[in-house]
Amino acid sequence: MERTGHYPGYPSLSEILHKSVINGRYGRTHKILRVDSKGTPKMLPKNILPTVAALLALSALPATAELKYSNTTGGTVKLYGQFNPAYLSFDDGVASYGDLVDNEVSNTRAGLTVTQEFGASVLTFDFLTALGFGQSSNYSQTGNPEFLDWRRTFVRKLEFSLETPTAGKFSFGQGSMATDGVAQSDLSGTKVAMYNGLDTVAGNYEIRTAAGALSGIEIDDSFTGFDSSRRGRLRYDSPSLNNFTFSAAYGKDILSTNNNDTYIDAAVRYKNEIAGIKVVGSLGFARRTRDAADRDDTFGSISGLHPSGFNLTLAAGSRKDSGKYSFAKVGYIADWVSVGKTSMAIDFYNGSDFVTNGSSSRSIGLGIVQKFDAANLETYLVVRSYEYTDPTTNYLDASSALFGSRWKF
Repeated sequence: MERTGHYPGYPSLSEILHKSVINGRYGRTHKILRVDSKGTPKMLPKNILPTVAALLALSALPATAELKYSNTTGGTVKLYGQFNPAYLSFDDGVASYGDLVDNEVSNTRAGLTVTQEFGASVLTFDFLTALGFGQSSNYSQTGNPEFLDWRRTFVRKLEFSLETPTAGKFSFGQGSMATDGVAQSDLSGTKVAMYNGLDTVAGNYEIRTAAGALSGIEIDDSFTGFDSSRRGRLRYDSPSLNNFTFSAAYGKDILSTNNNDTYIDAAVRYKNEIAGIKVVGSLGFARRTRDAADRDDTFGSISGLHPSGFNLTLAAGSRKDSGKYSFAKVGYIADWVSVGKTSMAIDFYNGSDFVTNGSSSRSIGLGIVQKFDAANLETYLVVRSYEYTDPTTNYLDASSALFGSRWKF
């Protein structure tokens, strides 16, 4: 059953913002409501407002000294993490929805890194976990995740690695596969909320048919970037050779139950500066094997940043017998204010054959990110349109807006 949204005749988020700023309306305080999976309005849990207030207070703090301890033998212990709360608004052409979310593009997390030098080599233990707040991709027309519900699948890293100056880096444990990040080479300065991973923002929302019914086709079905994730794996990264590095990994999903899938992938990465232009790029191949059937993805990305601040990012990928896409982003990084850089970008996504042969997925995104260097803070606003078509059914266009802040420590 659908949850309650803002229907025609009722103000949406954009209308409220417009009338509040332009016309001075909606000046009084309203009770904050959520709806359960049956669509019944309820008050938000009592701990939400104090939690939000705490996150905002933390975000307003000046940058503190690094939480790091070092010994005299080349060893260090470092505590690190970030908070990234955001407000997500989604309009499916019939109703609009708004929720306080954890921005899954770069979610709230905390970690501990321990390193020890052995001559020119470095042994590292790294533990990193998301804190379990409701992820932006898990909200939908039919229900919301719990506001706070940590599970072991939120563990991002639990690994040991040994990095040597000549043989490369060897990693073992829960962590990134070789192709994790291959689709996301991006120097635009907007990656905190706007990158080639459209399904991380509003992934579980469904496209509606022209008749207004939920189609069962979700954003993450038809707007994907194929980027790999983290698994329990063995991974090797080569030393840099002429600005190129090679990576390969073999892994399994060790955090989910009843999952016997195996993963194998390889990637090559490039990083250089040519005539003052910074360039990063990557290309990868990933295979998932499930019940003796293979799913093969090939994808890559490249990004360039000119000294003027103008930048260009391109990406593309294909899944064997199951869709392909291309992605382009044009941006500009400005030094307009003393508090930090201002990054702006517009991107274009074009996919085909994801859900059914002959389907088309198109999206345009527009975003801005403002840095506050003294506070280790970034504030962002991203608006995006979604257009899906296929040969058999007509669909309504959809749109989303994401407004939030990321504070790192």
